[in-house]
Parts: sequence; C-alpha cells; structure tokens
Amino acid sequence: TFCIGLKGSPDLKAAKEVADYLGTVHHELHFTVQEGIDALEEVIYHIETYDVTTIRASTPMFLMSRKIKSLGVKMVLSGEGSDEIFGGYLYFHKAPNKKELHEETCRKIKALHLYDCLRANKATSAWGLEARVPFLDKSFINVAMDLDPECKMIRRDLGRIEKWVLRNAFDDEEKPYLPKHILYRQKEQFSDGVGYSWIDGLKDHANAHVSDSMMTNASFVYPDNTPTTKEAYYYRTVFEKFYPKNAARLTVPGGPSVACSTAKAVEWDTAWSKLLDPSGRAALGVHDAAYKEKAPASVDPAVDDVSCSPAHDVKRLKTAVSAAAV
Repeated sequence: TFCIGLKGSPDLKAAKEVADYLGTVHHELHFTVQEGIDALEEVIYHIETYDVTTIRASTPMFLMSRKIKSLGVKMVLSGEGSDEIFGGYLYFHKAPNKKELHEETCRKIKALHLYDCLRANKATSAWGLEARVPFLDKSFINVAMDLDPECKMIRRDLGRIEKWVLRNAFDDEEKPYLPKHILYRQKEQFSDGVGYSWIDGLKDHANAHVSDSMMTNASFVYPDNTPTTKEAYYYRTVFEKFYPKNAARLTVPGGPSVACSTAKAVEWDTAWSKLLDPSGRAALGVHDAAYKEKAPASVDPAVDDVSCSPAHDVKRLKTAVSAAAV
C-alpha cells in the first residue's frame, strides 16, 4: 500500500493505522510544498487541464506515481468513483431530498472523465503506471445506482454520514474490516488530506505571481472560463503555454464549485456562494476543519421518503465490492 502527504498530514496518519491493521507492506511518501510547486508545470502538461481541484490533487498523485514505478510496481488499485456513486462529497450534506441527490450523483459520474478519472489516469500513466478503479466496475455501478437513493442521504439525526451505506456494509462487529473510527472517518478530499498547508501554499505561490491588475483584466485575457481566483489564473497561464489553441481550452469544464461540487451546491445552500473553493474545507458548517468564516445556521435536509432497507442493500453492496475488487 502507498500513501503520500506532507509530514503530519491527516491521510498519512490514517493510512499508517490501516496498513498496520491489515498487515500490508506500506510505503509512506513525504513531499514538501516547494517540491509540489516545482512539479506544477510538468503536472499540467501531463494532465491537460487547468481545473483547480484536479491540479491540486494530481500533483501529489504524480509525485507518488513516480516513486511507485521506481519500486518496480506496474499496476495499482485506486478508489476513484466512490464519492460520485454514493454522494460522498461534503456538499451532499445539503441535498434537499433523495431525487436531487440521485440526479447529482448521475451528473458527477458522467463527468468523471473530466476530473478524478482524468487525474487517476494521466497522473499515473505519465510514469508508465496503470491505475485500476474497482468502484467503477460496471456491475458494481449497476448495483450501487439501483439502490434507493434514500440510503445515500446524509442524516445526522440517524447517525448517517457521507457514504453511510457503503461504510455500513463493512461494519462487522465480530470480524472488523477496519477500525471503527477509520471506517467512519469524515470525508477528506485528496488535496486536503495530503496536508492542509498544501492548498494554502499553492494560493500563496499564485498570489506572488498574479497581480491584482492581472485579475482585473482576466475576462479580456481569458474570455472563456475566465479564472476568478489568482490560483486559477496561474494554472491557466501554464496550461495556455502548452496548449494555446481554443480547442484545447474548451475541453476543460468551468463553473462555481464548493468542496468538489457542481453548481448545485450553491443552489442547495446560497450561503456557500460567499466562499467558492473546491476544497472540502469550504464546506462551512460541515467539515471539521472548515475555513474560519462564520458558518450559516444549518438544518437537517428534509426527507421525502424514508423507505431504505439497510440490511438488504448493504448485503448487495458487500457482494458487489468483493466482485469488483477481484
């Protein structure tokens, strides 16, 4: 097993605990903010996007893939797709009902090739490493998307966090698959989990290279998908250096995002429009280490139909996960 992060990062700590619990041969890889910044141009060249959250997450994955390949490993399993299928991103806390949640998961799955699958494919293949994604096995997707979406609704009043139905499928008291606190650990996006100072360092780097006057004229310089932050502007300048043609820039999606959301998150909670950042820490009132702006008063989302059959659904999921991994 492999994990990467800044020293002391949340993911490194959790991964080490899981590796010890499962008895895997574990490789813990460290990088510094400066090492990540130094790799940015090469990363953007390989992943062919200027999407902010994709670049944030691709950089540590790119560095990790280089190390994995150097050890002689040719193929790895990775967890892409789980959050899209089960509504695992923190903005799903605001989903008003199961219909909207299901429709949003469908949108997220159909866009995977522009975001997480693009990252997993290109950040690894840059070094000749192959990443396989069991959660996106077609048979597993059919099982997971056939579940009553009520089972994916985040219900704090019932103790259900994000991806509850998947976690619950592997909550075995007699023969635990994972330590309980790890199994029910809050969703942590890859770009956050490698260390909170990673994103902070990227923003500082962009602020040093992009002036206020450049941002004022951003709509004239980049009329399509105009960058709204200095970080986005910086990535765009690097992308345009490698891919200057209009056909290339139009392949990258845009729009407001909070915690890896589509524009739906802002519709579900208009207060989040004040902090549009794809980091999970922008999910004010949800993430345990959210940015320090005041969080709006929150109310548990209304549920239109509590007809989930957990015992039956978790059994189906457990079987499907095992089959997909094989």
